[in-house]
Formats: sequence, C-alpha cells, structure tokens
Amino acid sequence: MVDSNESLPRWDMSVVYPGIDSPEFEQGLAASVANIDGLAELFDRHGVDRRDAAPLDDATIAAAEAIIKRMNDVLQDFATLGAYIASFTATDSRDDRAQATMSSFQQQTARLQKLETRFTAWVGSLDVDDLIERSEIAANHAFALQQTQRRANHQMSPAEEELATELNLSSGAAWAKLYNNLSSQISVPVDLDGSIIERPMSEVRNLAHDRDRNVRQAGYEAEMAAWERHALPLAAAMNGIKGQVNTLSARRGWVSPLDEACFDNHIDRSTLDAMLSAANESFPDFRRYLRAKAHALGLDALTWYDLFAPLGDNSRNWTWDEAQAFIVRHFHGYSNRLGDFAERAFAERWIDAEPRPGKRDGAFCMSLRADESRILANFKPAFSGVSTLAHELGHGYHNTNRCIVTILQRTTPMALAETASIFCETIVRDAGLREADNVEALAILEGSLQGNCQVVVDITSRFMFERSVFERRDARELSIDELNELMLDAQRQTYGDGLDMDVLHPYMWAAKPHYYSSGRSFYNFPYMFGLLFALGLYAQYQADPERFRDSYDDLLMSTGLADAATLAQRFGIDIQTPDFWRSSLDIIRQDIDRFEGLVMLNIRHEAES
Repeated sequence: MVDSNESLPRWDMSVVYPGIDSPEFEQGLAASVANIDGLAELFDRHGVDRRDAAPLDDATIAAAEAIIKRMNDVLQDFATLGAYIASFTATDSRDDRAQATMSSFQQQTARLQKLETRFTAWVGSLDVDDLIERSEIAANHAFALQQTQRRANHQMSPAEEELATELNLSSGAAWAKLYNNLSSQISVPVDLDGSIIERPMSEVRNLAHDRDRNVRQAGYEAEMAAWERHALPLAAAMNGIKGQVNTLSARRGWVSPLDEACFDNHIDRSTLDAMLSAANESFPDFRRYLRAKAHALGLDALTWYDLFAPLGDNSRNWTWDEAQAFIVRHFHGYSNRLGDFAERAFAERWIDAEPRPGKRDGAFCMSLRADESRILANFKPAFSGVSTLAHELGHGYHNTNRCIVTILQRTTPMALAETASIFCETIVRDAGLREADNVEALAILEGSLQGNCQVVVDITSRFMFERSVFERRDARELSIDELNELMLDAQRQTYGDGLDMDVLHPYMWAAKPHYYSSGRSFYNFPYMFGLLFALGLYAQYQADPERFRDSYDDLLMSTGLADAATLAQRFGIDIQTPDFWRSSLDIIRQDIDRFEGLVMLNIRHEAES
C-alpha cells in the first residue's frame, strides 16, 4: 500500500473555475445552457431533422456549414464543463453538491443528445458526398459526416429517439449512477494481523499487490464478501443496462449490440474475429507465464489472489517523486515534445494520485480544455504504479495531439484511444528493463506480463461474459448466481490450467465499472486492440525511430478522421487478418520466454545460496 507519510498530489481544477459552488461556475453553467438553447434555435430555423431526400442547394450547404461550426463550439464548451463536474464526483462520491450538479448537468446532456439525434437524422437525408465535394468545411469533416450518415440508417423515428434519450436519465444512466455511487462508497472490513479494519474497496483491491500472501488472501476474501453483500443492486443495474441496450439495439436495426460496438470502434467484424482468433492461440503461452510465476512464488498453482503478487522481497519500492522523474526522463528519450508534455502535466497538477474514501477506483484520463487533460490514479509504490501513470499520460499526450482539430473531427473510438497510452507504457517498461538488474528485471517483466495477461486473457473472459449476458438477457433477467457462473465459466475457458480453478473471481462483473455504462457496450475488446496495435507500432519505432516519429503524432491527431484499417495502412499494417495480431503477440511470447529463463536463474541462485 502507499506510504501514508508520502504526500500524493491532487489535481488542480481552479484554473477552470474557483470551485463548484462559485459564482463563476454558475455563470459558466448558465452560459452553456444558453449555448444549447441557441443551437436548438439554429436547428429549428434550418429544419434540422429527418426529411425527404432532395438535391443540395446553396442554402442547405450554407446551413450545414453554420451548424457544423456551431456544434463544434457548443460541444467543446459542454465537454469542458462536464469534465470539470466529473472531477468532483469521481474523487468524492459523497459530495452532495457535486452530485446534484451532475444530475442537473445530465438533464442538459439529454437535451444536447436530442439535438445530436436530430443532426444525425438530417445528415442521413442529405447527399453527403455532394456536400463534401462542394464545401470545404464539410470536406474537413468528411469522415464524421459519413459515419453520421451510416448511423442515421440505424435510427428509430424522431419521436422514439427523443423518448429514448429522455428515458435514459431514469433508466440506463440512473443504473450507472447507482453503480458508481454504491461501488465507490463500499466500506470493506478486512482482517489484517488479527485486527478488523474498515477500508474503501479501492484500498482493499490494492491488497492484491501485497508481498504477503496472507494479506492478499485476506483482501480477496474481504472483497468477495463485500461484493456478495452488495450484489443485489449491482445485478439489478447490470440487468437494467443490458436490457435497455438489447431493446434499443434491436429497434435500431443492429444485428446485435456487438455489431454496434464494432461500428462505434471504427472496425468491422472480420478485424475483431482476426484479433480474437490470434488471442485464443496465445492462451497456452500465457498459461506458461502463469505457471512460471507460481514456480517463482514457490506455489503449485496460482490462485486468483496471486495474480498481482510481486515477485520476491527485493523488488523496488517506487516513491511518487521517483516515478515522476523516471517517466519524464524516458519520455524525453523518445522525444522532447513528449518529455515536455509530461513535465507540464506534473508541474500544472493535472494528476490526482491519492487513494481515499469516496474516490473512484482505478485510473483514467479525461480531456479538459484545449490541450489540457486531467488524470485520476490510485498510485501504488511499485513499478506497476509507474506503468499505470505512464499509460494515462499517454492518453493525455493523445489529447494534446488531437486538440488542433475540432471536437467533431477528434471523436476517437476506444480501440484507437488506447494507442498512445500503451505506447507510452511500453517506453517506460523497456527503459525499466534496460536499467534493472536481474531481480528488478524479473519484477518489471512480471508486471508487464501481468498487464498483458489481463488485457489478452482476462479481457477475453470479460468479453465472453458480456456476450453471454446480452444473449441471455434477451429472454429474461439473470440472477446473481447466473452472473457468477457465466463469469466463472469464461475464466475457466481462458485461464485454463494456468490458475487454480477453485479460486477464481465470480464477482468480476461487479468489480468492473465499464459494464455499467449506459452509452457503451463491449468496452473490453478495444483494450486488447489498443495493446496489440500499439505493440506493432512500437516494433516499427524500434526499426526506424526517425521515420516513425515523423508520422506518429500525425496518426494520433488523425484517430477521429478515418477508420482503424485505413489508419493502420499508413504503417503498412493489415488488421483484418490474424497475421498482424500474431506478430504483436510474438513480442509478448518473447517476454514470456525471457521471464521463464529469469525465474529458473533466480531459483538456481537461491538454491546455491
């Protein structure tokens, strides 16, 4: 756990408004509402809604240009306001003022979503190709308009879309809010050294990284008991959200929610199938890694609570200052632009790193305004904490590169949103390996393989679980026991003999917040896409650094301007066949080989001493 004597930073939001209760914020919120009013008036004036197809005239082109410009301004302002409010609810779910403000904000979000639905229907009735040909503004937004036109083919009637948006506030969004508030406020009694201590769920889950197996087991057992106590409302939330998605997906003409998720991620099913096929081929190699880790820990087999165990007693304990200096130095080793970015993020307090009650678990990065981001983390004093920090800074660097295009141009799917984060994480990981002795190298390799195993093996299990839930939810709600068994079955199929099958995590469906997003399904596979795509790019960087740097920042800027296959082709990558994905997984296989060798070397040294 983090040393309580070390001061960890909290992010600075005062550069936007002095506080969520300040007059300046109230004025900003009122101005944003007025902007939405103005956008609605503009839509009404130009008849922006579904209509019969007709040839483009000059008036329609002029209207399209004015609407695109106005939407960019309104959406950007609204996104900043939303990030500002979220910075309070994510770090303290008990902040009643922030929660009330978020509730009011969601009402305005619904209004804006209705306008976006009208815009989608309107674009669907236009000759988009002709519009792009005749308007420079439309040409600059070509991909966004083409995607909007495709989505228009999956719209319900205007009245139904409006009703769905309004009802979401008291259905999907309400279930998501329940999950976030409940899970962030769970207080878990855990038995440590004979004393029962109440800890937030985020701290208890962090016990999985403790060197002491008894502590890890105590944390695991306390976590399971806590999820079991709170499973009823969480299962209701799961059923409510997945049921809503199934209903709307079918009414909008999607074959399944998975097909809609592929569209949202700018990929096709052949790409997804190629990646998952390569991933399944790699499971025996990941099981080799898990068995080698068990061997290193002196165990016959790993249990679930051993997955994140550090190896040995000599792995380095990283302070926050050491993590910061290491990241800055090695980001500069890639490019001064990346290093300068990291220095700025630390200096301007973009990061909230301190675990505390009421704060959301895990880590994320959100764009704030212009080229600024904010990063939430729950810092661990291990190389995994350094790696997570580098990962989230990578998201921030991606945001910085995208800030030169409009908000409609920069809408990046999750599959591509992980590109810069994994790339930056890999920079830090390789630097750590270069500077480490065998003991530390083993710990760093283990941390990297631990993360890769989560993204390839565990993500596949979560994907299988979610697909099964959607299929069964079509017929009826699922019980807690059924959700548990679906999760266990998925874990058995993916982890296989790499883990003790008697000690798995049946409540992973409760522990992962991504399942509870009312506006996004199948959050899982994009993380695998991001890992393997970024590893493939990193291999190209190593082969020709100068040439790669010249193209990479442009790729990050362009992630909302083309589909994934088109962007990959810039680097000679074909993502629609398994070969590329296998080549990225080969990089991980090499790490597994090295890991096995270091484990055996370490065991021999211990035996000799």
